[in-house]
Amino acid sequence: FNEQLEAIMTQVEEILEGIPGTTEMLTIPGIGILTVAGFLAEVGDLNTYDHGQQIIRLAGLNLMENSSGIRKGQTGITKRGRSRLRALLFRAIMPMVAKNPEFKALHRYFTTRGQNPLKKKQSLIALCGKLIRVLYTLGTKQREYNAIDVVGPVRQAQLQQLAA
Repeated sequence: FNEQLEAIMTQVEEILEGIPGTTEMLTIPGIGILTVAGFLAEVGDLNTYDHGQQIIRLAGLNLMENSSGIRKGQTGITKRGRSRLRALLFRAIMPMVAKNPEFKALHRYFTTRGQNPLKKKQSLIALCGKLIRVLYTLGTKQREYNAIDVVGPVRQAQLQQLAA
């Protein structure tokens, strides 16, 4: 069984080497070969998408208000899309929040901000969307992972203000 697993993993590595942008995706701390392979298996060619929001909708992670004609309901994710992609992203974001300093800081910010703090699971879902956008950008533009670009200058200022 272990020999079969190792043979399959070498085949996956060989396939990923032939896909442009995967080496840049693997530079993200906390992302492994299986995560990138599963993401690309569910999404397909990244160049067919115009922007990362299309992949977020494909995964069913876009927000929708659950309401009828009279009452106004809560806002949640649509869950219309690929459940395996959502599950893969959620399983990938859990160790990233623990190990990756940028995602850890973003999770802390989302859950402790003064205006509209998110619950922990809501923050993880928001970070799944962030991970999709990061993977899409690294895969299409073929740039190395840069922590400053992930957080952004506005969010960086908010994080520093929260820390002070």
